[in-house]
Amino acid sequence: MKVSAFERVANYLILGVFALIVLGPLGVILTTAFGPQSASAARTGGPFHPGNFAEAWEIGRFGQYMLTSVVVAAIVVVVSVTASVLAGYALGTMHFRGGTFVFYLFLLGIMVPTEAFIVPLFFDLRMLGLTNTIWGVALPQIAMSIAFGTYWMRTYFRTSSRAMIEAARLDGAGNVRILWQILVPIGRPAILTLVLLTFMWTWNEFLIPLVMSPNGTVRTAPLGLAFFQGQYTQGTALLAAGAVLVALPVVVLYIFLQRHFIKGMLEGAVRE
Repeated sequence: MKVSAFERVANYLILGVFALIVLGPLGVILTTAFGPQSASAARTGGPFHPGNFAEAWEIGRFGQYMLTSVVVAAIVVVVSVTASVLAGYALGTMHFRGGTFVFYLFLLGIMVPTEAFIVPLFFDLRMLGLTNTIWGVALPQIAMSIAFGTYWMRTYFRTSSRAMIEAARLDGAGNVRILWQILVPIGRPAILTLVLLTFMWTWNEFLIPLVMSPNGTVRTAPLGLAFFQGQYTQGTALLAAGAVLVALPVVVLYIFLQRHFIKGMLEGAVRE
């Protein structure tokens, strides 16, 4: 189908408008982060102040908070993605009694919001002595991520080549070998997409670390940014620098995995 010059120009104009809408706030935050903290600082040090990041890092204790976020995110991603691959393979390729019920039970975990169970969950974890610990923050997010991850991987495994699986079985391969040596390498885009989504959701989680660590011993980066904002309400340059520091790991990971992420999303969209 031939596209006219007017349609091509109109498409670029529409894309440009939406790009400005999306990238405009990011540009404002970056400009503020590198800008002066006050008018006197602008007169003495010029318009460009990269030292805001070092100052925000030190004053806001973002090194400690981001290390906590990395540990929590690593635990959640490793445990939830591994469990999701196993559960998705079982629900997507095997037929057993109660499989449909188990799948809908996982779907229930996606539909129930965090606010609905956070209070009773806090008392349960406090009774077990897990509040104010890494596991108290990580375990609820593992359960939430497994719910979505199982749905995601089940969809992938249900659309995988049955002929290839049957051929592997005829060659004597068991379920473990079929999963880890055949389906997992082929499904790398879908798995890496799940890794990226899980890391992003875990890194940005605010409510669970806030409730499960009431004394602040396990404070993640978004939570630390919120307290930093309360301390430096007027210091917009330091706030913007802190926000950039907190968002940077997600952006870097997406840049490294974007090819696999886009491929995984497209495969999920076109599969029947």
